[in-house]
Amino acid sequence: MKSEIITVVACLTVLVFPSFRADSVSSKEVELVRKHVKRLKKEEGAIKLVGGREEYEGNVEILHNGKWGAICDDEWDAAEADVICRQLGYSEGVGKPTHNSHFGPARRQYWMDNVYCDGSEDEITSCRFDGWGSHDCEVNEAAGVICFQELNKTEVEKPQMRDNVMVRLPRYVRVRLRGGRVPSEGRVELKTKRGNWEIICGDGWSLLEANVVCRSLSLGYASDAMQTNYFGGNLTAASFSGVTCTGSEDSLRQCQHDIGNKGICVGQEVAAVYCVSTMSDLAVDAGELMRTAHLQDTQMFFLQCAMEENCLASHAYKIQKESSDWHLETRRLLRFTATILNIGTADFRPYLPKSMWEWHMCHMHYHSMEVFATFDVYDWNGVKVAEGHKASFCLEDNQCLPGVEKRYACANYGDQGISVNCSDIYKHNVDCQWVDVTDIEPGVYTLKVAVNPEFKIGEMSFENNAAVCTFYYTTMFGAVTNCTLTRP
Repeated sequence: MKSEIITVVACLTVLVFPSFRADSVSSKEVELVRKHVKRLKKEEGAIKLVGGREEYEGNVEILHNGKWGAICDDEWDAAEADVICRQLGYSEGVGKPTHNSHFGPARRQYWMDNVYCDGSEDEITSCRFDGWGSHDCEVNEAAGVICFQELNKTEVEKPQMRDNVMVRLPRYVRVRLRGGRVPSEGRVELKTKRGNWEIICGDGWSLLEANVVCRSLSLGYASDAMQTNYFGGNLTAASFSGVTCTGSEDSLRQCQHDIGNKGICVGQEVAAVYCVSTMSDLAVDAGELMRTAHLQDTQMFFLQCAMEENCLASHAYKIQKESSDWHLETRRLLRFTATILNIGTADFRPYLPKSMWEWHMCHMHYHSMEVFATFDVYDWNGVKVAEGHKASFCLEDNQCLPGVEKRYACANYGDQGISVNCSDIYKHNVDCQWVDVTDIEPGVYTLKVAVNPEFKIGEMSFENNAAVCTFYYTTMFGAVTNCTLTRP
């Protein structure tokens, strides 16, 4: 054994230092080690799909440093799905993204989060992301894909799979919580026409559905929507699958479920909730957004700190990679102030514990949330043509109503959050408080600014979390008007 180790070390030494002489190492042994090193390099970044019923679907896992890991679904959309399916050898442009651990909870650590592709990449590792192992995700946030298969050059067919048939839940169902330590928590059960109490599959269960449950039981608001077996419950062929709500319904009877896959629970976990009597409620100040919106042309030299947080359009990073004079290039930014007021009855607190916040050297403070707000520009066909990529945030009380004391501040590793009747204000002159519109043509667009867009943190209502506005863009100026509040 010892001699084998010495041989391998000697072989590696020959590979790294060609001038090194090792008479005891044969050329055949060196070639074997060379092939082994090449194979290891080839495996880095390899991907596979897990949890699906067929080979063309599943949660995505990626190989890094010899270990498989999951990918988080933050900012996961069709562009990323296309890259995954193309990397796996399927037809270009026929990948459907899945979210919320659609094919079961993440089985391993997360390797990638906030992945952003422009859709042209050949491998997912060519896309931008937060760095290997950097994430704020739980097991129910795994990203997945369904890849469509090519039959010939002109015909693309969707894989054969059990169809989703979404229908409204029956009018006779009743709701109750069971298995909790207190009456305000537990697994969700629905009473059927036969009088049986059936559980709900945890697949896709979110705060939107949980809020409806708490409201219908007069238990307030959902603080947590869990996919778990902690509260017990047995899955049966009669278990409800794919329960989906908008979050504004008064009863689950107004929501839908997937009758085509009734009793099929991919993750084998059940839906559960934790209800509380007080809750935060964020609202976007649309008036301030319209008043402060303006265009600014800025050299990339002055945007280097922001570029570390992926705050520019993908074309800017291509310029940086291909041109030695990239820092002299100019980007056109649509800047605006985002004022977020907490009009609820409880403080808005970060999703992650303080120990998991990330320090950012450029801005000299900790970021407590990776995706607190999104800034997107759409054309009149509803196609996203530009986005802000503001991926990291610190939350603090910048301005409070008279008589309300500020409690949260980012400086000096302070506690972060937004107090009741206080606002977190990201002014237009702050890094990343913009959308890079350099690459779009003049015209009339829709600007959407949304906070808590992934519904990760409970609120009284999500109906005022986004401002949707008209964006008039010419070669000389940009104006934002006609904003209305809506859900993300």
